[in-house]
Amino acid sequence: MLEDVEEKIRGGLALSQAFAAQGDTFPRIYVASILAGERSGSLDEVLMRYVSYQKTITEARRKIKKSLTYPAVLFSASIILVMVLSTYVIPQFMKLYAGQEGNLPVVTTTVVAIADFISANLTWLIPTVIGTVIFLLFWRRTPTGRLRIDQWTLRLPVGGETVRMLTIAQFTRSLATLLAGGITLPESVEIASESITNRALRASSAGVLTGIREGRPFTDSLEASGWVSELALDMIGVGERSGALREMLDEVANFYDGEVEVRLNTITTFIEPIILIFMGSLVMTILLAMYLPLFNMIGNLSGGRG
Repeated sequence: MLEDVEEKIRGGLALSQAFAAQGDTFPRIYVASILAGERSGSLDEVLMRYVSYQKTITEARRKIKKSLTYPAVLFSASIILVMVLSTYVIPQFMKLYAGQEGNLPVVTTTVVAIADFISANLTWLIPTVIGTVIFLLFWRRTPTGRLRIDQWTLRLPVGGETVRMLTIAQFTRSLATLLAGGITLPESVEIASESITNRALRASSAGVLTGIREGRPFTDSLEASGWVSELALDMIGVGERSGALREMLDEVANFYDGEVEVRLNTITTFIEPIILIFMGSLVMTILLAMYLPLFNMIGNLSGGRG
């Protein structure tokens, strides 16, 4: 592809046109940045600004993955623990209580019934779970599936607000990068909207560009979309009225980057002990269910001897 870009440049095309000819391989904001650099005659400065933008976005994604990795590992370990206990540990213990099913405590009979159900239906439970995961992965790649999942994500009690904050940061940073390169506001809004990864929020932002083209202020058009916070709107409004829109967009992005980082750390801090408590409670319940009949048998034997 880079060789094709070189050939097109040698053939007389502008650098931005040569990259745009590669389709969706290169982000549109990158092509737009090159175009802005060509127009302003400061291509090197524009490209360095884009590199800085890309570093910031990449660092934010890295922090998100880092924050969610440990809870995901704990959750996976919980599922494996349940499977091992249900299919191996509990059946081994039940051999000790053969013939005493009617005298077992309620907690023991309940745990054994669940374990028996899992063990007896593994042949279809495992394929069903795997099939469901595969279906969701493929469905998520379809436009309808991606939109539906994004809508569900926004309804999550804590996660939905975090996604909105992250989107505000990414949108305003993209917009500031484009405006700094000399791209007009309508073009910048159109391109920056494509950087919104949540399809539901992207659909809500469709009217922003229409409002700007109809002559309405950018802040009013953004407010009409219904998903940008009041604080961000106030800050953007101050920047628009004072003629420092680009600088204020950078401030909004930096502020919400920090807010997202704090919120992710808080979520991780709460999720980890919750999962650990769940795992501990699960193990304690199973141990109690398995050992309680044994303690009762020992107590009965001791009572009989006495």
